[in-house]
Amino acid sequence: MKQLTLDLLADAPPLLDSFVPGANADLLAALFECVPVADTPQHLYLWGDAGSGRSHLLRGVVTAAAQAGRPACYLRAADVVDTLPEAPALLLAVDDVERLGADAQIALFRACNAARGQRMTLVTSGAVPPRDLPLREDLRTRIGQSLIFEVKALGDDERAAILAAHADARGMRLEADLVQYLLRHAPRDLKSLLRTVDALDAASLERKRAITLPLLRDVLQHVPPTA
Repeated sequence: MKQLTLDLLADAPPLLDSFVPGANADLLAALFECVPVADTPQHLYLWGDAGSGRSHLLRGVVTAAAQAGRPACYLRAADVVDTLPEAPALLLAVDDVERLGADAQIALFRACNAARGQRMTLVTSGAVPPRDLPLREDLRTRIGQSLIFEVKALGDDERAAILAAHADARGMRLEADLVQYLLRHAPRDLKSLLRTVDALDAASLERKRAITLPLLRDVLQHVPPTA
């Protein structure tokens, strides 16, 4: 498959409106409530397995806040050194907090302490509940005082329905056996699955071939992993 075809598959920006909630409706509502500045901000902590959509949600709430005119910043834990942004009314999202180094943990603890006086909102995420985070105790306590949500992964029936609807919107005929093969052999996060359907459609048009299992197998070998 030509790499050019895959290069044309631009990812849609992660937005709250594009997140498929499944069993996460309350979490999504809480994130929307974080967007406006509050006199007493309520911090959120999201945890869940890799591919559950935590990064999508953090990036999405930062985008929503920025679009509403609020200062907002998204940071991966790996990019935090010994300081974090602090500003009045800032919405600060820090992803994968279990990966924070010693100095970065101090920086996040300080941001937690400064948040109330500056009307800042902190939205953080990790792979495990707060009590299991490998962080200093005082920071674990601060994070544990947030509203805590487990990001629950979509079930296979929900994924299958979304993939079928996505294919239908593109004018594709995606048989049920191909959807099931995708769910068994492709990365299970929804973003990767949708990218694979898009790549399958592009490959079918480029090669003037019907959408078949052999074509899907070939596409799965060439679609780059989702970051």
